[in-house]
Amino acid sequence: MQQLNFPSYTFRFKNSENKVSIFDEIRKKFIILTPEEWVRQHVVHYLMNEKKYPKSLINVEKVLTVNGLRKRYDVVVFNSDGSIHILVECKAPEVKISQATFDQIARYNMTMQARFLNVTNGLNHYYCQMDFENEKYEFLKALPDYKK
Repeated sequence: MQQLNFPSYTFRFKNSENKVSIFDEIRKKFIILTPEEWVRQHVVHYLMNEKKYPKSLINVEKVLTVNGLRKRYDVVVFNSDGSIHILVECKAPEVKISQATFDQIARYNMTMQARFLNVTNGLNHYYCQMDFENEKYEFLKALPDYKK
C-alpha cells in the first residue's frame, strides 16, 4: 500500500486466500485491505494516537438512513452523551476530493448533526466546523484534540 500523509503507525496484517487483511482496532477483526480501508485505518489511528480520542467513542462503517436510502459512514467520533462529534469520509488515495465528496458528507450530516467534518483520501485532508444556525461550514487547519 502506498505511503499516506499521516504519521507512521504499526498495523497487524494477515494473508489468507491471496488476500491481505488489516486488523481493525475498533471492529476487533481483520478487514480486507483495500485502498479506502488503508486510509480508514490511518484515520482511526490518527484519532486515537494524535488527537487522543478514546477507542470507546470511535465507530467505524455503520449504516445510516439518509432521505430513505441506506448509506454507510466511514468513521464517527461520539461525544460522551452519544451525540456525534466528528464525521469522517474516507476515499481511496487515487480518488480526488471534489465538491461531490463534500456534498456527500453534508447530506450524511443533515441526519447525523456532527459538529466537525473530515474528508480525506489519505493524501489530502480537509476539516470543517459546522455552523448549523447559518447553515454553513468553516474550514479548519486540523480537528480538535479530545477533551473530557
